[in-house]
This record gives sequence, structure tokens and C-alpha cells, in this order.
Amino acid sequence: MFLGCTSRREQYKDVAIFRYNEPNGITSLDPAFTRNLENISAVNQLFNGLVQMDENLNVVPCIAKSWEVLDSGKLYRFVLRNDVLFHESDLFENELSRKVTARDFEYSFNRLVDQGLASPGSWVFNFVQKDSVDNYAFRAISDSVLEIELKTAFPPFLGILTMQYCSVVPEEVVTHYGEDFRQHPIGTGPFKFKFWSESNKLVFVKNEEYFELDEDGNRLPYIDAVNVTFNKDEEVAFLKFLKGDLDYISGLNGSYKDEILNSDGGLKVKYSDRVKMITVPYLNTEYLGFNLQAKEIVDGSSPLKYLQVRQAINYGFNRKKMLLYLRKGIGTPANNGFIPKGLPGFTSEFEGYDYNPKKAKALLREVGFDKQNKVPKITLNTTAQYLDLCEYIQHELKDIGISLEIEVNPSGTHNEMVAQGNMTFFRKSWVADYPDAENYLALFYGKNLAPDGPNYTRYSSSEYDRLYWSGLSEPNDSARIALYEEMDKMIIKDAAIVPLFYDQVVRFVPKSLEGLGVNPMNLLSLKKVKM
Repeated sequence: MFLGCTSRREQYKDVAIFRYNEPNGITSLDPAFTRNLENISAVNQLFNGLVQMDENLNVVPCIAKSWEVLDSGKLYRFVLRNDVLFHESDLFENELSRKVTARDFEYSFNRLVDQGLASPGSWVFNFVQKDSVDNYAFRAISDSVLEIELKTAFPPFLGILTMQYCSVVPEEVVTHYGEDFRQHPIGTGPFKFKFWSESNKLVFVKNEEYFELDEDGNRLPYIDAVNVTFNKDEEVAFLKFLKGDLDYISGLNGSYKDEILNSDGGLKVKYSDRVKMITVPYLNTEYLGFNLQAKEIVDGSSPLKYLQVRQAINYGFNRKKMLLYLRKGIGTPANNGFIPKGLPGFTSEFEGYDYNPKKAKALLREVGFDKQNKVPKITLNTTAQYLDLCEYIQHELKDIGISLEIEVNPSGTHNEMVAQGNMTFFRKSWVADYPDAENYLALFYGKNLAPDGPNYTRYSSSEYDRLYWSGLSEPNDSARIALYEEMDKMIIKDAAIVPLFYDQVVRFVPKSLEGLGVNPMNLLSLKKVKM
């Protein structure tokens, strides 16, 4: 599992290089712009934050070796390691590198919230206290002690700090490169930036001075380099993986799922001797959303104004069969709520919408729709990637008397139109930013209306908002989870969405590769990989 062609294997036979393909490309290596999984995966190899997540989604030390929470949950005090070095750069004064201090975090966090930078991650510090001139309460007490003061207690805050947005960056390097820091990243991570030909190749090399050790005291990482390619054709990338020219395939693409998986979602026997399939629940809920403040719903011209019609859509298709036919059974039918399987707040005891065409038809009759008075045609907007799911739902809903017209738009156009409120019925997904159910429930908070927030359905309920606000500062985990469950039930009862399925992380690697690991955030971590 070294470089692709025979001559290179010979040339680099003692060099362990992990190779993967990123079909959607990478737009920035600056942590302040880690908005998508592609950027996050790359940045996670180059940078570190105060804390990090383990594979069980527990917050554990990283550059901060310890911390305490004071003042009834409003003050966080972190004690930093004193052995963390930035990667080498001739921009450091008098030496090629230097130690990370609390002042570096103070700078990095203030940079993230600087309106001039326009980082999509500035929201992560919305709960941090500010003074009258908008100075945030990030305080370097000494080289090794950092304090962060919040406006109010917010239990998920440590989880937020695990996000790549919160990585530490060196001020002198960022100041020198400005916007071009995206192409010249200097971090503290297990790998160092070497080379990037955009849309062609990206190369990282081992950081010999990395501070983390394994359980036996060996310095991480184990491998020597990371090589990323950007082939948009996922079928070609899959064939390269089978040839041994790539070491990792992520996700379940339609171009190869039938080739590698059985009908029950297991690995085919012909690949079982050389390929490992790694799966865990993914904190990603796929759903259809209703814009409840769309003009045609407000003025009553759309049948979606009726709660019963939205509920009938929820009851009107078989989610389990959909996953079996279209995804080889990968994923869990979303018959419960919006909070995905794998997060506290999800409960299998809560019955949402199961397949029940008889009940769906009865709901339609309640608002006067039957064979004589048919439901007016409803438009569902999606992207090409999810067309098969939408066509399946379209076919199933015909049997209960609902006719869907599907409109397909490019991903960028689709997302912008959803955010601006220009679509009444649309497909979306929500992948957790941090491992707390609050991150899902924020999508229905009244003050988070899109485009300024993630409330794409424009759901509005004073009771929901009251519960949400209570949950933000509730210090007792059990009480907070009970509030989460109550809010989740409200969203489902009001049929603001149509949950489709809770996703699953799927990774394929060579049988001989060890240590990749996997977690429900689908975060790529290469520091423990052995080849």
C-alpha cells in the first residue's frame, strides 16, 4: 500500500503514504473556513484545538491538558501543554518554530469572530461574553492559562471547541499571508503542509515534532505522508482503490455500491479477503422540509397548509423498503424524530411516522381530499444526488392520492434557494457540527430563521422556543435530554419535516490497513494509521 505504479512502489518502498481521493475538491486549508467535510478532513491533519473528540464522542484533552468550569458554568479555564510547537516556518522570529501559548488561542479566536474575515464559523462563539465595544471575553491569563467567559451557561460549549474552526493558528504567519493562508497553512497537527496543486494533488508530510504519543509512548503519527487527489469520477476512484492505488473510499456512491455490497448491505465475498468495511451510525439526518412561511402556504393556495397533508406524506411511504432498495439497507429508517440515532435525545421508544397508507388516506379525507377531490400537485425540490430517493417517495405517494412533481437543481442553487425561502418543499440533510442534540434542535428555534440561521422550515412556536432556551442553560444532563425529547416530539407532531433516514458512516480500506478508526461525526483522523 504505497505509491501507485510499480516504479514508484520500488522508489518509495520504505515510505508509508496514505492516499485518498476527494471528488468534491478542497477550497481552503484555513481552519476558519472548514464549512464542509472535505475541508474539515484536510484541516484535521494539519491543526489542533484546545480539546478533541475520541471515537465515542467524549471530549478529551488536546493542546489543553486540563480544564475546569467555574461560575455556574459561565467560565472555562484551560491549562495548556508546554510542549506543542507550530510547524516550521521562516516567518517565526529567530527560529524555525515556536511553542504555542494561550495568547495564540486568544488571537485565533478573535480572528474567527472578526467580521472582516467573514468566517462561516464565527457563530461558534455566539455564547461568549462581549463588552460594549464587541471585545470578546477570550483572556490569556499567562502563557499556559486561557479563560473564556460565556454570557450564560451552555453545556455543549466544550463540544463546540472540538470543531476545526477552533484550531490555533500563528499570528505572524497569518498576518504575512493574509487570505493566502488558505494555501500556506502552518499548524500544530500530526502532518505538515508540503504541496497543493488545486484540483490536482495535495501532499502532507509527517510532523516529526508532533506532541501526542500512543499508549506505549511512541510518537504519532506512524505514516510518513498523505497524498490527496481530486478525481470527480467516483467510479474511477473506486477502481483505483481496487487496484491498490488508493487506501480509502468513503460513503456509498451509486456508481459502485452494487459492485461491492450484497443486497443486505454486507461486503461481497469476492472482496472480503482484501477489503475491510467499517460502519458506525452517522450523526446525519436526511429529511424533506416544508417552508411553513412560504407564500403559497400562508395564502392557502398550497395543500401543504394543512397539517393533515404534511402528516399524510410522512405516513405515505415505506422508509425501510426505500433504504433496502436504494442503499442496500445502509442507514436507519427515521421513524422516530429528527435527532439521529447515536445522540442522547434520540429515543427508539418515541413513535414518529411509520408506514401507514390507510392512516395517510384518512388524514387526507379529514381535509376534504379523496378520489373525486384530488390533492393538487405538489412540487418537491432536490439535487441530482438524491433524485432516486425523491422518485421512490413520488411513486409511493401516488398510492395514497398525492402527486409529486420533482424539480432538480444544482447543489449550490438548491441550497441558496432553500436558505432564501424560495422553495416550499425541499430535500435537505443536517450533519452534526458538534455532538449534542441542541445542534439539531436549533434548526427549529424561532430566532434562527434562514438565511441568517439554519431554520430552513421557518418553524415558529413560542412553546418550542421556551423549551429550547431552557435547554441551553440546563446543567443537569438528564433534565436537558428530557427537554430535547419533548422538543423533538413537537417538531414531528407539527409535521415541519419528513424525516427520511439516519445515516451511517461507511468506509472501505485495505485489509492490511490498521488504526483508521471511525466516529459518528465521520471525522477523518490519520495520526494512528499503520500501513
